[in-house]
Amino acid sequence: MNELVKIEDVQSRIFTIRRVQVMTDRDLAKMYGVTTGRLNEQVKRNIDRFPERFMFQLNKVEFDNWMSQIAISNKEKMGIRKMPYVFTEQGVSMLSAVLRSETAIKVSIRIIDAFVEMRKFISQNASFFNRLSNLEQKQLETDIKLLSTDTKIDEVLNALEANEITPKQNIFYNGQIFDAYTLIADIIRSAKKSIILIDNYINDIVFKQLAKRNKNVTAVIYSKTTDKIVKQDLQKHNEQYPTIELKKLITAHDRFLIIDSKTVYHFGASLKDAGKKWFACSKLDINAYDILEKL
Repeated sequence: MNELVKIEDVQSRIFTIRRVQVMTDRDLAKMYGVTTGRLNEQVKRNIDRFPERFMFQLNKVEFDNWMSQIAISNKEKMGIRKMPYVFTEQGVSMLSAVLRSETAIKVSIRIIDAFVEMRKFISQNASFFNRLSNLEQKQLETDIKLLSTDTKIDEVLNALEANEITPKQNIFYNGQIFDAYTLIADIIRSAKKSIILIDNYINDIVFKQLAKRNKNVTAVIYSKTTDKIVKQDLQKHNEQYPTIELKKLITAHDRFLIIDSKTVYHFGASLKDAGKKWFACSKLDINAYDILEKL
C-alpha cells in the first residue's frame, strides 16, 4: 500500500471544485482497493456522516470541466454512467470510519497528509499565485485591447470594401433631395439589429425610408405626430412590410437616428423634408445610452 499510494500520486488526483479541494469517488476507491460501487454503497449506508461540506455530486458543468482536466480514454468515459461524487478532506477522514479496515485507515492518513501538503504549498506560495493571477489578468486585458483594435480595423476595411462608410458630417443644399435620400438610405441599411428614429414630423415618406432596412432589424419611431392619418398610413405599411412601432414623444425638438443602440446621427431637418432646404447631418461622438435612457 505504501508503495502504491504516494503523496505525489494523491496530489495529482486532487482537484479544486466549488472553491474547495476534493477527490473523486473513483480515484478514492482505487486507492482504498475497493470498487466505486462498494465505496458509495458504504457512504449511502452512513449518509448522515457525509454532509455537503464532506461530499457532493458533480453537476454537468463541473463534470465536463473535470473531464477536461484529466487524461482519460473514451473507454473509461463510457464507463462513467453517472455524475461522480467528490469528497473533501473531511469526507476522506470520514471514509476511514465507514470502510472499517486497517488499510482504509492507513490510506486515509496518507491522503489527508497529501491534502495538508498541498494546502501548505498553496499558502506558502500565495503571493506568487497572486502575482501570476495579476499578470494573467493584465495579459488578458492586453489581448482584449488588441482584439478590439483588430476588430475595428476589420470593420473599417470591410466597410471600405462594401463602400458603406458614412461621413461624420455633411451639409446638403436645397434641391439635393436624392443625395439626402441616398445618405439616409445608406445609414438605415447599415443597421444590423435596430433603428430608433426621433422625429416630430413624420409621414409615409419616412415609412418608405425605413422599409429599406435589413431583414430582422427592428424599427421604432418617437414622434409627437401620431394623428389618425399617420396611424392609418403606418397600419397599411405594417400589413406589407416588417412592423414599425410608433411611440408618442413631445419633449424632443431635434431629429436623431440611432443605429443598433450605439451610433447616433443628428439631422437638421425631418427625414421627410431632407434635401428640400439647406440642412446638415452629423454623426455624433456620444454614447447612445445617454439618449435611450431618457426615452
